[in-house]
Amino acid sequence: MATRLVLAELVEAWRGQGGVSGAVKVEFESVGGVDAARRVASGEAFDLVVLAADAIDKLEAEGHVVAGSKVDLVRSGVAIAVRAGAARPDIASVAALRDTLLRAQSIGYSTGPSGTALLALFERWGIADRLRERTRQAPPGVPVGAMVASGQVEIGFQQLSELMHLDGIDVLGPMPEGAQIVTTFSAGLCTASRQGDAVRMLLQFLRSAAADEAKRRHGMAPA
Repeated sequence: MATRLVLAELVEAWRGQGGVSGAVKVEFESVGGVDAARRVASGEAFDLVVLAADAIDKLEAEGHVVAGSKVDLVRSGVAIAVRAGAARPDIASVAALRDTLLRAQSIGYSTGPSGTALLALFERWGIADRLRERTRQAPPGVPVGAMVASGQVEIGFQQLSELMHLDGIDVLGPMPEGAQIVTTFSAGLCTASRQGDAVRMLLQFLRSAAADEAKRRHGMAPA
């Protein structure tokens, strides 16, 4: 889901540059990363998959992604949000963020790699047990920001690209220095594909300098 909007924009740009012939139609289906990986692994006939880099590596090792086809696309950082108009807690440093979390009534996090990394961070800080009853994982495909906007959680953590376009929340900023969570999202050619040449052409565009501005506009950095 973190790459949904940027991929939609880049595919439109590719079409505009004549990157798709009349015989080739490109359509992305965006779902939660866990679900996407499961569906590719189950043999659904996708041509291309975009996931966290380690998930692509696993699919390649299992024979579901063509060996050597992996392309790193973007680096995506986690940001922090509260409900629109709510008091803005201090997140300027690791110590300040830790104290803010210990005072928070509820904390939202995602099902993706950033959520796993966040829980690992709580463990390293020695506060995981104290926060366990207050953490809420968003259901697959549900933005953490939607939980923040509706008041289900007081503070939420998710990829900036997934928070920055949502109404009803205020994005406080990125994780402070020393606590950053950055995920590299990559693409790979699925072994089930029968359009390998077309997929490779699209991948070449997605990793090109022509795609960099759109990636930055959606809160990501080119990989």
